[in-house]
Parts: sequence; C-alpha cells; structure tokens
Amino acid sequence: MEYKFSGMARTQGSSMVRDILKLTQGTDVLSLAGGLPADAFFPVEAVAKAYERVFRLGGTTALQYGLTEGYIPLRERLAAIMSSQGISVTRDNILMTTGSQQTIDLVSRVLLDPQDTVLVESPTYLAALQVFNSYGANIVSVNTDANGMQLDDLESKIKLHQPKFVYVIPTFSNPAGSVWSMERRTGVVELCRKYGTLIFEDDPYGRLKFDENLNFPSLFSIDQQLGGDGHVMYTSTFSKTVAPGVRSGWLVADQAIVVKTANAKQSADLHSSSIDQRALNELLDFFDLEGHIRTVSAEYHTRMLRLTSLMKERQWEGITWNDALGGMFMWVTLPEGFRSEQLLQLAIQEGVAFVPGQVFYADLSGSNHMRINFTHTDPSLLPKAVDRLDRALKMYMEENVVRNAR
Repeated sequence: MEYKFSGMARTQGSSMVRDILKLTQGTDVLSLAGGLPADAFFPVEAVAKAYERVFRLGGTTALQYGLTEGYIPLRERLAAIMSSQGISVTRDNILMTTGSQQTIDLVSRVLLDPQDTVLVESPTYLAALQVFNSYGANIVSVNTDANGMQLDDLESKIKLHQPKFVYVIPTFSNPAGSVWSMERRTGVVELCRKYGTLIFEDDPYGRLKFDENLNFPSLFSIDQQLGGDGHVMYTSTFSKTVAPGVRSGWLVADQAIVVKTANAKQSADLHSSSIDQRALNELLDFFDLEGHIRTVSAEYHTRMLRLTSLMKERQWEGITWNDALGGMFMWVTLPEGFRSEQLLQLAIQEGVAFVPGQVFYADLSGSNHMRINFTHTDPSLLPKAVDRLDRALKMYMEENVVRNAR
C-alpha cells in the first residue's frame, strides 16, 4: 500500500546522532558521538529508593493520572531551585515535560506558524533544528564566536526578519561547548527587550561546570534584573544531572505561555509520567543532588583533560579544539576543505565514531568541524579511541593527497 504521509512527516528526517547510536550499539565501535552521560555515575540505589518511597507513601495514587502541568510538590521544589539560581518564579510558571526535547517541540507548536523565523546560533543543537524545520520555520543563523552571538549581526537580523523567538544555549553549548561572556548575555537580552523579541534559553548542561567558582547567570535571570516582562523562556532537564531514562524536563515561562503550552501538551500525552515526577521529588528530599553534580562534573573534567592530552600527543597539523569549561562536548575544527562526514566513514571502519559538524548548521555549512563527547566513554578506552581516530585521519589525508594528485 502507498502511504500518504503528511507534509511534516515527509520533510522530517532521522537524527544523525540517533543513527550513529544505533550503528554503534552491539559493536566494538567506540562512540564519541552521542551526548550520553556516564552510566557508572547514575545514582542507581538512590533512584531505586525514591521509587520504593513513592509506592510506599503514595500507594495507588502514584499510578493515577496527574495534572498536565506536573506534580505540584515537584514544581514547587523546582521553583525553589530556580530561585537559588537567580530566577524568581512560582509553580504556575513551570510546566513539567518529557525531557527538554519535548519542551522545544511544545513551544514550537504554540508559537510557530509556517514561514515564521527563528534565529539560532551558528552552530546549534541538531534536534532543535529538526523541530523547527518540522513546523515549517524559516531558520536563520546568527554569527557566533566563542563569546556568544555577535550583537551587531543579531540586531540586523531581528530588524530584517522579526523572528518569533531567538533560540540559544548560552552555557556549555551543544555542539560547541562554549560559554557566552557576560557582555554577550546582557547584550542579547537588552536587544531582544528593545525589539520585543522572545528568547528561548535551553540549559541542559549549565550545572555541569568544572570550576565551582565560575558563575554563568541565565538569560532569564538577567531579563528579570532588567525588569522582567517575560522576554525569556527557559528549559532544563534532569537527564544530565540524574539520569536520561527518567525523561523529565521543565519549562519556565510567563504564565500565558505556560497555559498555552500545557494545552498543547494535553493533545500530545496528557501529562508526563506521574511516577517519575513523584520519584524525582522523593529523590530530591533525601539525595544530595548538588554533591552528586559536583562529583560527576569533576569526573567529566578529568575525562576531558585525558582526552585532550591524548589528542595533543598526536600533534595533528591544522586541527584545533576548545578546552571545555563544563558540559559534555568538545568542538573540533579540521583544516579548510576537510569534510567530516567523509572522515566519519573511515572512522567507523577503524572502530570510532563522532558527529560531523555540518548537521549542526541551519545551512549545512561547517563541514570541517566535528563534535566529540568526552563524558560517556570509559577513560581506559580513550587511548584506543584516539588511536582509531588518528588512523582514520591519516587515511583521510592520504586519500586527499591521491585525489588532489589526479
């Protein structure tokens, strides 16, 4: 039978990251591709205890339908957590979602009509690009450097396109792992306030900082300091701080946006898992999440330093990367003319995987970049992973020499 799929389904492709994940599972390919946290540091016993408490204290109530907006005690607890990060909100400003990925989809559903413009960083999160594309958005990249969006380019594109919102990951960005400077954070908020433009701030990695003395204020908190008025929407998740399998994220926004987004969520899944939300609330009641985050961040810092040390030993000519201050990713820049998607084919043959850079660009540029994850692979396997990548790079260079000699 010939199936007549919708226009959205016809234009919606698979995520390269998920495709690579499927390709590497069950094989001896070492994956530096996916944005996976370290399994060994999941708080298994504490999570198990939290679920046991849910059933012991909640009984059958834990198995019943819940509120679309989410479990009230957890939303109240999140409001307190947000307050400690300089964001002053109540539970009515918070909507629980099935991971921050669903937040991106729901916000897009309630704000975007076909051909509406969304401004994004260059590069930006692949899955967000997929969502915006699925709603027929016009995605426009803003020039971005290590300090964040360039303010002059942002202003000119706000004037030209009058975007529905500006989507940003200002702290330990995916894929570049960069951190916006305070000047850029304040400048972007001031510009968007000036032109009445919404900001959609995605913050899945901000808690994973390697230096506890560094402070990276959210754009939401900066907006509130400048007078508020709901110019920023904020989303985060427990996927990187507790475990991704819990599938719990949240949206913080003006109540008008929360209400519309909750209405959209009702048609999507009624509400996110009540059991998971209750378990998270119980977990936060007895588990030292802050201490856990510090432990995990220290381990990720060690893994990042180990990986960069191994890469430096190879003395790859013309290849550079950033030393991350937190988060989960390194952004590698290859010499001009390199195509990382071609390099990936050789790398997989050698038994190592990464994500080629062009998929993180709205215009599919950036083919001489690649994203490397340093959090998931066991440190004992990193020398083998870098050896395999080294062999793939040498093969790629040799093939290029032969091709150019023809």
